[in-house]
Amino acid sequence: MSRTAAWAVDGARFVLQRLVLRPLVRSVVSVEVEGAERVRDLPTPFVVVANHSSHLDAPLVLGALPPRVSQRLAVAAAADYFFDARWRARITGLVFNAFPVDRGGTRGSHRGLAAQLLDEGVPLLLFPEGTRSRDGSMAPFKVGAAALAVTRGVPVVPVALVGAYAAMPRGRSWPLPGRPPVKVVVGEPLHPREGENARALTQRVALAVERLVLGQDEADGEGEGGPGVVAVVETEGRRAADPAEASLPAEDDASTTPGPGRDEGRPGAGAS
Repeated sequence: MSRTAAWAVDGARFVLQRLVLRPLVRSVVSVEVEGAERVRDLPTPFVVVANHSSHLDAPLVLGALPPRVSQRLAVAAAADYFFDARWRARITGLVFNAFPVDRGGTRGSHRGLAAQLLDEGVPLLLFPEGTRSRDGSMAPFKVGAAALAVTRGVPVVPVALVGAYAAMPRGRSWPLPGRPPVKVVVGEPLHPREGENARALTQRVALAVERLVLGQDEADGEGEGGPGVVAVVETEGRRAADPAEASLPAEDDASTTPGPGRDEGRPGAGAS
């Protein structure tokens, strides 16, 4: 892509995210944001991770972060759904700056793209639970996001989405009426420690997100997790070929970077 074309795409993405998607989301839910200043001056790249309970999640995160970050933030999307048709790939790529990740054990042409993006200075958004919550509670975090952070030496930014499940629970194609309240809390960046492996960092990140969800003080990164944090797990039955793949849904849920009105199994459905 030429420099002029890249500027045009960046400009279009800014308009779509800040002047279309963000106002749309805030017209259907009442959004409160805390801690966005924690990433305002954070050098890129980094990995943003959040709990995943609703199709509102990716738009909420993008709308809460400073424009300098959200405009470049790349969101992992399932290649077999979001990039299976040219029109869908273009829309998803333009609005969410999405990048394809191969799922289901495949070793396709997109392998290693998440690491490549980090190497190029692009921040990422991943949902380590792999799929949306079925009841609003946090599921175990998979190690993909932390593995990228450890191997690339970049920080992880924990983000808590509070109230998103109540506003738009699984199975709904639009948020509940009455602009239900939703809160986006951005935590302090967590840097990989000397000699720390992906599993240990994943546990720290899961604890940080949980404490932000519960409204508690920032996690100190110690201990094995508080109430609700389940043991960290790998992808079932195998280790992902691509670390980003370990943060994508299982094959029975085709949902990654959706916005309001999108549901799985129909045109317009997304995956996180």
